Amino acid sequence: MTRLVCARALSAFSSTLLPALILAGLLACLLSSPVAFAHGVAQQDQGFIANAFGVHIWPFMYLGAKHMVTGYDHLLYLVGVIFFLSKFRDIAIFVSLFALGHSITLLVGVLSGLHVKLYLIDAIIGISICYKALENLSEFRFLNPKIAVFGFGLAHGFGLSSKLQDLALSANGLIPNMLAFNLGVEIGQLLALVILLSSLSWLRKQPHYRAVSNTVNIGLFGAGLVLFGMHITGYLLR
Repeated sequence: MTRLVCARALSAFSSTLLPALILAGLLACLLSSPVAFAHGVAQQDQGFIANAFGVHIWPFMYLGAKHMVTGYDHLLYLVGVIFFLSKFRDIAIFVSLFALGHSITLLVGVLSGLHVKLYLIDAIIGISICYKALENLSEFRFLNPKIAVFGFGLAHGFGLSSKLQDLALSANGLIPNMLAFNLGVEIGQLLALVILLSSLSWLRKQPHYRAVSNTVNIGLFGAGLVLFGMHITGYLLR
């Protein structure tokens, strides 16, 4: 009897609390890294981008892919977007809308010089994660889900374009380099999606999936709230 109780308790812990603890631990590691306030652009990469003169297709494509794969804010939001999607058509539509919004503001922002306060836009990105988590938890709908994903995609793109502009990009080769960077972002997103979809497919097969899904989305909401608080504080104190 004691063994049965312990086994059930261990099962409940692994299916409900463990995913949230893993998510919280991942967020803590990410926020403690030096790129936490750099919108996914590592210090050494910032140096290369700032000093790049002329066309560098492959390096910028690599940096775009790296940005997406290590961009914790993008990944947290994508987890929320695809969490309950199982049909390929639905996944393709929602991910494409996010990618389209992200690409528009990334390219337009950099090429036109349209700059947004980085802390402010990152605070909005934190809100985007909270909003998607609320949708998943309670079917909360303030906006049409497709419009919301596209709109928040615009916000995510502005975050990166503003950071890139802070690096004083060279006008020589700017357009091809930014197109390559954006292509790399989309390649990185596809790589991240393969991992995320595989993980979610495994998760759906586990017992107590509904409890697990609630726990994960509560964790997502908390992560978004932490990001919002961190960045809005940075904005107000600057």
